[in-house]
Amino acid sequence: MMTKSIFRNILSVTPRFYRSTIRLLSSLSPIEYETIADETLESLTEAFEILLEKHKLPSDVTYSNGVLTVELEKFGTYVINKQTPNKQIWLSSPFSGPKRYDFINQTWVYKHDGISLHKLLTEELSNVFKKDKDIRFEACDYGESKNANVK
Repeated sequence: MMTKSIFRNILSVTPRFYRSTIRLLSSLSPIEYETIADETLESLTEAFEILLEKHKLPSDVTYSNGVLTVELEKFGTYVINKQTPNKQIWLSSPFSGPKRYDFINQTWVYKHDGISLHKLLTEELSNVFKKDKDIRFEACDYGESKNANVK
């Protein structure tokens, strides 16, 4: 009996979250999306270039036509790109695989776990460069949420 009550409560809350998320996404105009996505990717490009130059890791960072590619020789390749029809940024990570990020509360969030793109990049690259305590992709454009509830 208790399980049904908890399940019913979860169902009653979940649709409201998704409805508000859809409203947030649809309220972003195509021009706003393009601007925010471009600023995000350009900022990430610069952060990757600085980080990889600092560590002298054989690598290649390219950003062209809305696609950021970061080749980390022995670790694999990141591809981060705009997905304009869905107003998303997509990530392919050599460590965590593919993810799709929505722009929520002024940052890019993976709705399945609530973790931002920038936080994930910080965590993954901190594991690559374990001695570097200054890695912080959240400092990039749109890297920090305006809502403390987003992880």
